[in-house]
Amino acid sequence: MKKLFYSLFLLFLTLHPLQAQNSRVYADYVKTLQVIANEDMLQPPIINLGGNNMVDIGFDILSHDYHRLIYKVEHCNADWTPSTDIFESDYLEGFNGQVIEDVENSFNTNLLYTHYRIRIPNSDVSLKLSGNYKVHVYRDEEGADPDQPLLTACFSVVEPEVGISASVSSNTDIDFNKTHQQLSFSINYGTLTVNDPIRELKTVVMQNRRTDNWVINPKPDVQKVNTLEYLHNRQLIFDAGNEFHKFEILGFNRANMNVDQIQWYDPYYHVILNEDRPQKNYIFENDQNGAAVVRNEDNSDNETTSEYVWVHFTLKSPELSSGQLYIAGNWTYNQFTPEYRMSYNQKTQAYEASLLLKQGYYNYQYLLVAPGTTSGKSVVDGDFFQTENEYIVLVYHRSPGERYDRLVGYRKMNYVGQ
Repeated sequence: MKKLFYSLFLLFLTLHPLQAQNSRVYADYVKTLQVIANEDMLQPPIINLGGNNMVDIGFDILSHDYHRLIYKVEHCNADWTPSTDIFESDYLEGFNGQVIEDVENSFNTNLLYTHYRIRIPNSDVSLKLSGNYKVHVYRDEEGADPDQPLLTACFSVVEPEVGISASVSSNTDIDFNKTHQQLSFSINYGTLTVNDPIRELKTVVMQNRRTDNWVINPKPDVQKVNTLEYLHNRQLIFDAGNEFHKFEILGFNRANMNVDQIQWYDPYYHVILNEDRPQKNYIFENDQNGAAVVRNEDNSDNETTSEYVWVHFTLKSPELSSGQLYIAGNWTYNQFTPEYRMSYNQKTQAYEASLLLKQGYYNYQYLLVAPGTTSGKSVVDGDFFQTENEYIVLVYHRSPGERYDRLVGYRKMNYVGQ
């Protein structure tokens, strides 16, 4: 019976993309949610347990009106469901429901906003266990729904107990130097007490931090003493994609990367990006694999002096009949939602979208989601084996009798095409 339950659980993980993992904003007046590990905006939101490690959660509310906001920390299992078998006091030092006190109004901006920031750990809250965490932010005001968060921010805490070696090759089990990349890795768990590694260890593999195409619990090809090996594993073959598009908006009286025009229509600047077109070849670009960095030309007090602008995207392309086209990047939180969906303009024969974004540097790509699916495909920009991609391997452990999933291994690597 236990074996049957475990098999069904693995099947569930395989068939469901578990979108609850993603950070998410639920109110349209909340913008630019960022989860930053150890003050490095280009790294995944993953920190080591203890030491001087920290996570900063920042976001804006589009008003100078003060809102009393509270945050609640929740520990989650490997599949990002709540860890219901442990108590709050097991994973949290301090008390939940703290008021966000780091609040600052924007200064000299056309659109008024208020920046809120939470740093964990702090004098009120610190974390005691490794694993996945969600931070829910609520309005603590009259008339507010106490069960409806404004946003959810996700991050992970690791206690490194296993060794992970990994490599990526364009010589895959389905093609050679064409459109795919294949990840191979091994887990050395010799420092852990593991009686049944197949059941006790859970693995998650991500390409460019996407969750729509992530691989959960691939079956190991080789099991040795204290080691699991994932070699020539067809579950770990990824579409190679192409390099991300990018743009930068630092100022309004100077040239900006990939910007065609800047226009002013009170009360906003409107930034028209250069027109994109479908790619037939690999194009080398130095990108950050979907990242976004808030900054302006002064590069000072970026969080409160950067402007919000309307950014207009245009993709000159025949209309695609096989699904909906979305703008995607880490800053879209892996969400294929109407906000990021492009509309086709029959008159201009182009896909178009407009987003209210904060000044800074952005990577983006176009992903097509076919009907009845939840995964995006790079049909516009193509798939080329040379593409530089980031891969992450996470290893969780729960031994018999334990009540939560520990995150015991983390490895990040970048494939650089030859």
